[in-house]
Amino acid sequence: METRHGVTPSLLEVQDLRVTYPSRQGGLAEVVRGVSFSLGQERLGLVGESGSGKSQTGRAIMGLTAPGGRVQAERLTLGDVDLLRCSETERRQLRGRRMAMVLQDPKFSLNPVMSIGAQIVETLQRHQSVSSRHARERALDALAAVQIDNPRRVFDLCPHEVSGGMGQRAMIAMMLIAEPQLLIADEPTSALDVTVQLEVLSILDRLVAERGMGLIFISHDLRLVSSFCDRVLVMYAGRIVEEVAAADLAHARHPYTQGLLECLPRLGEPRHPLPTLDRRAEWAQ
Repeated sequence: METRHGVTPSLLEVQDLRVTYPSRQGGLAEVVRGVSFSLGQERLGLVGESGSGKSQTGRAIMGLTAPGGRVQAERLTLGDVDLLRCSETERRQLRGRRMAMVLQDPKFSLNPVMSIGAQIVETLQRHQSVSSRHARERALDALAAVQIDNPRRVFDLCPHEVSGGMGQRAMIAMMLIAEPQLLIADEPTSALDVTVQLEVLSILDRLVAERGMGLIFISHDLRLVSSFCDRVLVMYAGRIVEEVAAADLAHARHPYTQGLLECLPRLGEPRHPLPTLDRRAEWAQ
């Protein structure tokens, strides 16, 4: 698999992934429909509108599908582990140790009554047998790795005492403390200002390169994905409608991807009327 970092072996294999939920009419609503892709040591972008199924895809891989949801696939493997056959206990052991997920807003993901450092230490000790002293040192190193200037001060703070950008960095440190092979980042920068966005992306980019991880970057921001990722999967109505190299995203061929690109604002170019996305029924087939 060719990426900006060279040819890499496959870390994750997904074939014909389907996620269904009971509908209000008594039937089943399929929110992810036949998704297939592989992931190596690279940055894979997963883009689409809200409701396209991209977050549900990430949660299905992590084993975090909401109660009532049903996950099926021909193949869903992380290295030599069959994720479809794992028990819930085995899944919990995998989460954090071999795969992790960074969610959109840290204030909904971090425990509000525990210090940031205590949460990072708890994550590490859940997956590795280390002393409290060593776990604290590892947690401080993890905070420093995500470019927090004063790790010792932040270690003792609660989530409400830090900014959104610092909270997101702390969340990344907590997810990476056990050095997982796979990181799924679900809109990790959407709640941050542009400057902090670039800093967080720089951290993720460096960690992927240094640790040889695979990264699935879920976003609705096509420009961000095209500049950060190696490949892009475009989702519509639960399906992948196009796969394209990130550098070639501007030349995408599917009319849905072209429509998304056409709707992007352009500096110095007044657009009247504003373009709208023309959705076609056959794209969902």
